[in-house]
Amino acid sequence: MVHHRSIGTLASAPLQVRHYVAFYNIVRRMSDPIDFLRRYLFRGGAYPHQVHVKAPSNPRMPITVYSGEDILTINEIFCRIDYPLQGNERVVVDFGSNIGISALWWLTYAPHSFVHLYEPLAMNLERLRVQLQGHQGRFDLNPVAVGLADGEVEFGHEPSGRYGGIGRKIGSNIKVPCVDSNVALERVLERHGHIDVLKVDIETMEKAVTERIPREIVSRIRTLYIELPFAENPHADTHDMEPHDAVTWFHRKPGIG
Repeated sequence: MVHHRSIGTLASAPLQVRHYVAFYNIVRRMSDPIDFLRRYLFRGGAYPHQVHVKAPSNPRMPITVYSGEDILTINEIFCRIDYPLQGNERVVVDFGSNIGISALWWLTYAPHSFVHLYEPLAMNLERLRVQLQGHQGRFDLNPVAVGLADGEVEFGHEPSGRYGGIGRKIGSNIKVPCVDSNVALERVLERHGHIDVLKVDIETMEKAVTERIPREIVSRIRTLYIELPFAENPHADTHDMEPHDAVTWFHRKPGIG
């Protein structure tokens, strides 16, 4: 392992186009691409730290990061473009919002969007609220986990707050409130009538949550992003792979919204 990356991951990296896309966007979008690359490649640097991104409405948009894990998230979302946008999206549902980096992507690159956020960890919620200052009125924050039923669930997480999920046995285990995923989607649809983007990143629960979405709800969702490694292997350990490595699956339904 080299900085949490397996030798196989490092050896295959030059063959994958997405890494060249990420490098291009690091240079193009980061105010200090050298520092960002150093933090990404070698996991060094002091934290907390502010990364400044050249966003459409702000040439130095600050994103506060608290560890090298957050640098990985910025790379995936703002540089590797794991969640491509058309820019005209208006309703986004983000299951697994973490510290708000994905929310900033929707809010800045889809300027007319309203984002429904779901995150259960108190530490992440505090950081998310700070992250989204200036975007009040454009998001609805739900301090809950997303699962198969309303109630309370055991939620495992590790110190960075990036890795965690219902029933996971990693680091600390706490009880958190949980909302039924279909109930959450129904509430959004009652308010807006449709969903342009549904992102599901709730480690180990992706498969169960997406497979149970009723047909009548699916027909009103234009795009779905889901982490396939977790959906295909609910027992996968995120520490055994490059985080969010591999395939982000999406399905686009034209003509909705």
